Amino acid sequence: MIITIDGPAGTGKSTVAQTVARELGFDFLDTGAMYRAIGLAALRRNANLEDGRELSYVARLAKISFDFSMQPPGVSLNGEPVGHLLRAGETTRAASFVAAVPAVRELLVRQQQEIGAARPNLVTEGRDQGSVVFPNAELKFYLDATPVERARRRANQLRARGEVVDIAQLQNQIMDRDRRDAKRAVGPLAVPKDSEVIDTTSLSLQEVVDRIVGRARQRRAER
Repeated sequence: MIITIDGPAGTGKSTVAQTVARELGFDFLDTGAMYRAIGLAALRRNANLEDGRELSYVARLAKISFDFSMQPPGVSLNGEPVGHLLRAGETTRAASFVAAVPAVRELLVRQQQEIGAARPNLVTEGRDQGSVVFPNAELKFYLDATPVERARRRANQLRARGEVVDIAQLQNQIMDRDRRDAKRAVGPLAVPKDSEVIDTTSLSLQEVVDRIVGRARQRRAER
């Protein structure tokens, strides 16, 4: 069973997907980490984030791998563990430019589909998992929340890392990211067909997890 969890930034997709995977005994695929890894590679090369061709070149040279024996899976870029670097503010910003480049998305979509073929019990999260990458997934979910709540959650994440944050600026960045994601030519942010929409604004992490795990166990019982 492949379970897709899509939605905009700050809705808790990664934490929810990771927890759901653990409770079901599935593998967890953080596709956002793949775009962040390319963003990190671009920053290290001082690439022009406005130049799609340059970002495509960076992506072609980058080798992203996951260690699924770890919880959550470890992320490596060209053999270097980089999971601890991928949530930094600059990396997140770079990832939003990377994700808008069609050639990069096509490359990473193929890699994600290869992972899905190799690890068929998978919980995968992103922005186009149920719509583009795994359109035939057995269960699809779309998480949402208000921009204010999403900015608050993101601020808490960054503060936990020791970063100084401006929550108003974060909210503006989130809304700008939403607009870019919705308008991009390849894999735009959209509610996938046949997905269940969950507004997480006033829900706890465990409430969201319980709903998804419950649907998965019900689907298994119906087989």
